[in-house]
Amino acid sequence: MGTVNYLEALKLQEKLLSERKAQKIGDTLLCLQHPPTYTLGKAVLYPILSLREIGLGARKYVEQLELTMIELASLYGVKASVGEKGETGVWVGDGKIGAIGVRISGGITSHGLAFNIDPDLNYFKHIVPCGIADKRVTSLRKETGTVLLTEDVVHDQLISCFARLFGFSDLIWRENGLCSETKDL
Repeated sequence: MGTVNYLEALKLQEKLLSERKAQKIGDTLLCLQHPPTYTLGKAVLYPILSLREIGLGARKYVEQLELTMIELASLYGVKASVGEKGETGVWVGDGKIGAIGVRISGGITSHGLAFNIDPDLNYFKHIVPCGIADKRVTSLRKETGTVLLTEDVVHDQLISCFARLFGFSDLIWRENGLCSETKDL
Protein backbone atom coordinates (compact mmCIF):
# COMPACT_ATOMS: atom_id res chain seq x y z
CA MET A 1 0.00 0.00 0.00
CA GLY A 2 3.03 2.28 0.13
CA THR A 3 3.20 4.95 2.83
CA VAL A 4 -0.06 5.26 4.75
CA ASN A 5 -0.87 7.59 7.62
CA TYR A 6 -1.21 5.62 10.85
CA LEU A 7 -4.78 6.79 11.52
CA GLU A 8 -5.91 5.78 8.01
CA ALA A 9 -4.31 2.36 8.48
CA LEU A 10 -5.99 2.02 11.88
CA LYS A 11 -9.42 2.73 10.35
CA LEU A 12 -8.77 0.16 7.62
CA GLN A 13 -7.70 -2.42 10.21
CA GLU A 14 -10.88 -1.81 12.21
CA LYS A 15 -12.99 -2.28 9.07
CA LEU A 16 -11.16 -5.49 8.11
CA LEU A 17 -11.30 -6.77 11.70
CA SER A 18 -15.06 -6.33 11.72
CA GLU A 19 -15.39 -8.06 8.32
CA ARG A 20 -13.12 -10.93 9.45
CA LYS A 21 -15.14 -11.42 12.65
CA ALA A 22 -18.31 -11.57 10.53
CA GLN A 23 -16.55 -14.05 8.21
CA LYS A 24 -17.09 -11.74 5.23
CA ILE A 25 -13.37 -11.97 4.39
CA GLY A 26 -10.62 -14.50 4.94
CA ASP A 27 -7.32 -13.93 6.67
CA THR A 28 -5.79 -10.74 5.30
CA LEU A 29 -2.39 -9.11 5.55
CA LEU A 30 -1.94 -5.34 5.23
CA CYS A 31 1.49 -4.51 3.85
CA LEU A 32 2.51 -0.87 4.20
CA GLN A 33 4.77 1.78 5.64
CA HIS A 34 4.05 4.68 7.97
CA PRO A 35 5.67 8.08 8.06
CA PRO A 36 8.60 7.84 10.53
CA THR A 37 6.82 9.79 13.25
CA TYR A 38 4.33 6.97 13.73
CA THR A 39 6.33 3.79 14.03
CA LEU A 40 9.70 2.24 14.56
CA GLY A 41 9.81 0.35 11.31
CA LYS A 42 9.74 0.92 7.58
CA ALA A 43 8.16 -2.42 6.74
CA VAL A 44 4.84 -2.84 8.52
CA LEU A 45 2.67 -5.95 8.44
CA TYR A 46 -0.80 -5.91 9.96
CA PRO A 47 -2.20 -9.46 9.93
CA ILE A 48 -5.97 -9.75 10.29
CA LEU A 49 -6.08 -13.45 11.18
CA SER A 50 -8.33 -15.86 13.01
CA LEU A 51 -6.03 -17.47 15.57
CA ARG A 52 -8.59 -20.22 16.13
CA GLU A 53 -8.62 -21.15 12.46
CA ILE A 54 -4.83 -21.26 12.19
CA GLY A 55 -4.52 -23.08 15.52
CA LEU A 56 -2.36 -20.62 17.42
CA GLY A 57 -2.56 -19.10 20.87
CA ALA A 58 -1.50 -15.53 21.59
CA ARG A 59 2.03 -16.40 22.79
CA LYS A 60 2.78 -18.65 19.82
CA TYR A 61 1.43 -15.98 17.47
CA VAL A 62 3.79 -13.34 18.89
CA GLU A 63 6.70 -15.82 18.71
CA GLN A 64 5.91 -16.45 15.04
CA LEU A 65 5.95 -12.70 14.35
CA GLU A 66 9.36 -12.48 16.04
CA LEU A 67 10.63 -15.42 13.99
CA THR A 68 9.39 -13.73 10.82
CA MET A 69 11.69 -10.77 11.45
CA ILE A 70 14.57 -12.96 12.64
CA GLU A 71 14.35 -15.02 9.45
CA LEU A 72 14.35 -11.91 7.27
CA ALA A 73 17.45 -10.58 9.04
CA SER A 74 19.18 -13.94 8.58
CA LEU A 75 18.66 -13.71 4.81
CA TYR A 76 21.11 -10.80 4.97
CA GLY A 77 23.55 -12.46 7.37
CA VAL A 78 22.31 -10.49 10.38
CA LYS A 79 21.95 -12.43 13.63
CA ALA A 80 18.80 -11.12 15.24
CA SER A 81 17.08 -12.53 18.30
CA VAL A 82 14.22 -11.97 20.68
CA GLY A 83 14.92 -9.58 23.51
CA GLU A 84 15.89 -10.39 27.04
CA LYS A 85 13.14 -10.68 29.63
CA GLY A 86 11.03 -7.54 29.45
CA GLU A 87 12.38 -6.51 26.02
CA THR A 88 9.70 -6.98 23.40
CA GLY A 89 10.50 -7.14 19.72
CA VAL A 90 13.56 -8.28 17.81
CA TRP A 91 17.10 -7.16 18.56
CA VAL A 92 20.57 -7.19 17.07
CA GLY A 93 22.85 -6.86 20.07
CA ASP A 94 21.59 -3.82 21.96
CA GLY A 95 19.78 -2.40 18.92
CA LYS A 96 16.09 -2.86 18.29
CA ILE A 97 15.47 -3.77 14.65
CA GLY A 98 11.83 -4.87 14.89
CA ALA A 99 8.81 -4.02 17.00
CA ILE A 100 5.69 -5.99 17.75
CA GLY A 101 2.37 -4.65 18.93
CA VAL A 102 -0.64 -6.90 18.63
CA ARG A 103 -4.29 -6.70 19.45
CA ILE A 104 -6.50 -9.76 19.66
CA SER A 105 -10.25 -9.30 19.73
CA GLY A 106 -12.64 -12.24 19.53
CA GLY A 107 -9.73 -14.43 18.44
CA ILE A 108 -8.94 -12.14 15.49
CA THR A 109 -5.61 -10.30 15.33
CA SER A 110 -4.84 -6.77 14.26
CA HIS A 111 -1.81 -4.51 14.47
CA GLY A 112 1.36 -6.58 14.06
CA LEU A 113 5.02 -5.90 13.35
CA ALA A 114 7.32 -3.16 12.12
CA PHE A 115 10.80 -3.94 10.80
CA ASN A 116 13.52 -1.39 10.13
CA ILE A 117 14.86 -1.85 6.62
CA ASP A 118 16.62 1.46 6.01
CA PRO A 119 14.85 4.33 7.77
CA ASP A 120 16.56 7.57 8.68
CA LEU A 121 17.70 6.59 12.16
CA ASN A 122 17.97 10.26 13.16
CA TYR A 123 14.20 10.18 13.70
CA PHE A 124 14.74 7.65 16.46
CA LYS A 125 17.46 9.40 18.49
CA HIS A 126 14.84 10.51 21.00
CA ILE A 127 13.06 7.16 21.25
CA VAL A 128 13.80 4.84 24.15
CA PRO A 129 13.06 1.35 22.76
CA CYS A 130 10.66 -0.47 25.10
CA GLY A 131 11.43 2.09 27.79
CA ILE A 132 14.97 0.68 28.19
CA ALA A 133 17.30 3.68 28.33
CA ASP A 134 20.54 1.87 27.45
CA LYS A 135 19.23 0.50 24.15
CA ARG A 136 19.33 1.96 20.64
CA VAL A 137 17.39 1.59 17.40
CA THR A 138 19.05 -0.09 14.42
CA SER A 139 18.18 -1.15 10.88
CA LEU A 140 18.95 -3.88 8.40
CA ARG A 141 20.98 -1.40 6.35
CA LYS A 142 23.07 -0.36 9.35
CA GLU A 143 23.69 -3.94 10.45
CA THR A 144 24.72 -5.18 7.01
CA GLY A 145 26.76 -2.12 6.15
CA THR A 146 25.83 -2.64 2.50
CA VAL A 147 23.37 -1.22 0.03
CA LEU A 148 20.21 -3.31 0.17
CA LEU A 149 17.85 -4.32 -2.57
CA THR A 150 14.93 -1.92 -2.94
CA GLU A 151 12.65 -1.60 0.07
CA ASP A 152 9.85 -3.16 -1.99
CA VAL A 153 11.97 -6.30 -2.54
CA VAL A 154 12.89 -6.54 1.16
CA HIS A 155 9.24 -5.94 2.11
CA ASP A 156 8.22 -8.79 -0.23
CA GLN A 157 10.85 -11.01 1.43
CA LEU A 158 9.32 -10.16 4.82
CA ILE A 159 5.89 -11.17 3.52
CA SER A 160 7.36 -14.43 2.19
CA CYS A 161 8.96 -15.17 5.57
CA PHE A 162 5.62 -14.47 7.27
CA ALA A 163 3.70 -16.71 4.85
CA ARG A 164 6.16 -19.60 5.26
CA LEU A 165 6.26 -19.44 9.05
CA PHE A 166 2.48 -19.20 9.35
CA GLY A 167 1.91 -21.97 6.81
CA PHE A 168 0.19 -19.86 4.16
CA SER A 169 0.98 -21.25 0.73
CA ASP A 170 -1.37 -19.42 -1.59
CA LEU A 171 -1.15 -15.64 -1.37
CA ILE A 172 -3.52 -13.55 -3.45
CA TRP A 173 -1.94 -10.14 -4.02
CA ARG A 174 -4.16 -7.12 -4.44
CA GLU A 175 -3.13 -3.90 -6.14
CA ASN A 176 -4.20 -1.94 -3.07
CA GLY A 177 -1.56 -3.66 -0.92
CA LEU A 178 -3.88 -6.18 0.67
CA CYS A 179 -2.79 -9.78 0.68
CA SER A 180 -5.38 -12.52 1.26
CA GLU A 181 -4.03 -15.82 2.47
CA THR A 182 -5.04 -19.41 2.03
CA LYS A 183 -3.66 -21.89 4.54
CA ASP A 184 -2.72 -25.42 3.66
CA LEU A 185 -4.53 -27.78 6.02
